[in-house]
Amino acid sequence: MAHVIAQPCIGTKDSACVEVCPVECIYEGDDQFYIHPDECIDCGACVPACPVSAIFPEEDVPGEWASFTAKNRTHFGL
Repeated sequence: MAHVIAQPCIGTKDSACVEVCPVECIYEGDDQFYIHPDECIDCGACVPACPVSAIFPEEDVPGEWASFTAKNRTHFGL
């Protein structure tokens, strides 16, 4: 998995990240957006586009939001 969207997205769901993704791998869920781990090319274009700083490379997800890595994989049935 290249990038993970964490807790700050919940309640905001700003689609700026979707608009800049060159491979269209960001999908809307019920409470937040999710990045498909098999489709993401790790370009990082979404990171600066996020107005709430909710997107992190998988290895840099803050500890308090570590559960969002599993939540993302579960969203896609992985």
